[in-house]
Amino acid sequence: MWELISSGGWLMAPIILSSVIAVAIVFERLWVLRAARVAPAGLLGQVWQWVREGQLDAAKLKTLRADSPLGEILAAGLANSRHGRDIMKECIQEAAGKVVHELERYLNTLGTIAAITPLLGLLGTVIGMIDVFSAIMVQGTGNTGVLAGGISKALITTAAGLTVAIPAVFFHRFFVRRVDELVVTMEQEATKLVEVVLGNREVDFNGNGSGRKVAAVASARGA
Repeated sequence: MWELISSGGWLMAPIILSSVIAVAIVFERLWVLRAARVAPAGLLGQVWQWVREGQLDAAKLKTLRADSPLGEILAAGLANSRHGRDIMKECIQEAAGKVVHELERYLNTLGTIAAITPLLGLLGTVIGMIDVFSAIMVQGTGNTGVLAGGISKALITTAAGLTVAIPAVFFHRFFVRRVDELVVTMEQEATKLVEVVLGNREVDFNGNGSGRKVAAVASARGA
């Protein structure tokens, strides 16, 4: 393996470094972007139960904000529910912007790796072919060992770059799609929160496992 890497030339170093960074990002994002962690099922139903029973206080808001990204958004809305619908929505949007930024962390880096590693492989190909033609100019075409070394460098760096780039592209698109789905889910839950706390609508909390419908009451506006 070491002989294969060394024969690829100095460009193998940034390609290998890129692969290590990409693997670290993939595992970190797989852990962070779990649906159960970002938008736990039944969280909104639990929050509404606290509101109805008068248990929502500063300590519970702090716990809610720290437990999950969705909880951070809901806590921002609840903390400003007394100021009216517009202020509540504005606070939810501000919290959502921060949450989405956190969910998208490192995705640009992963996309950059997916873009540059094929170019590094292509650069290795060009350098390898330059070595081949330089050898031909100096020694002619009789020394096949020198020619094979240059061609080998070209092929190894190209293969290494593509080996890193292909899974990086796949996971980058996968995570972008995952973030989009999570954002839609959190938007729906935040909309339900506003409707329940400030409206007179019935909202079905499907996430709490019971499918119960609860109606917003005027006293909830003071929660």
